[in-house]
Amino acid sequence: MSPISISPLAVTGEVEAGADVAALLLAAIDVYGIAPSAHDVLVVAQKIISKAEDHTVDLNTVNPSPRALELAATTGKDARLVEVILSESAAVVRAAPHVLIVRHRCGFVMANAGIDRSNVPSPEGEKRVLLPRDADASAAKLRADITKLCGVEIGVVIADSFGRP
Repeated sequence: MSPISISPLAVTGEVEAGADVAALLLAAIDVYGIAPSAHDVLVVAQKIISKAEDHTVDLNTVNPSPRALELAATTGKDARLVEVILSESAAVVRAAPHVLIVRHRCGFVMANAGIDRSNVPSPEGEKRVLLPRDADASAAKLRADITKLCGVEIGVVIADSFGRP
């Protein structure tokens, strides 16, 4: 059995809607002089996928519902953000000052439905990144694209830190 090694990769530049994620990742792999091989597993930050698939929202385009306004009053969060959180969620688990824990539509229990604003270019600071619509489908497509580009089948996992390292 061969040893396990982990190689962190950095994608150069900002990932924008429509980006060819497979090409970006293979370029990052190439910088490190690594050749993909069978049995490799590529773990990709969900934010790269969400940004490439344009699964983002500008809070300036959101009109909060009465439920969002109610939860915003309880949590102290922006009602527009709460509306987006509700649209991505199956249920609210807990609402308290500065806390909104939900069951995401994919089944994860997490804060703010995984919606994030870090590393998102937004001149007004109003753009947010949501979790991928279908991470399994995105991983399958990425795997197929990488196989097509380099001729090697590798595993692909789309991951999120859930706010924790």
